[in-house]
Amino acid sequence: MKICFPTSGNGGMNDEVGFHFGRVPSYTIYDDERDEVDVIPNESSHRGGSGLPADLLAEQGVDAMVCGDLGRKALTLFDDHCIEVYTGYSGKKVSEALKEWQEGNSSPASEGDGCQEHAFRDESHQHKGDRRHG
Repeated sequence: MKICFPTSGNGGMNDEVGFHFGRVPSYTIYDDERDEVDVIPNESSHRGGSGLPADLLAEQGVDAMVCGDLGRKALTLFDDHCIEVYTGYSGKKVSEALKEWQEGNSSPASEGDGCQEHAFRDESHQHKGDRRHG
């Protein structure tokens, strides 16, 4: 299984899980069958590239996304690609988030779990604990 973490820096197991999954500079992908870590740049339309993050990660064979938060539309796009999404991991190191996720400390997100502010494309909103905005 491939588990993806949106990362706020250059990626890797010691990087932090980013606050806004679509705008992070990188994605850290852990393959638990091979015990391997890959870091890919976020080249989606959110970062000046093309395509949506869900499409980019589906191309990488990702099975699960472990992130901080994301909008309802993004949840639907991940669902369309059969990628389960788990939220609530912002600010944790990828290694810590992976351990918690592997211990079964969360359930897959549903549309009701999507960040309401993202639905309105308001870049001025602030998330609780989002150190970049406040």
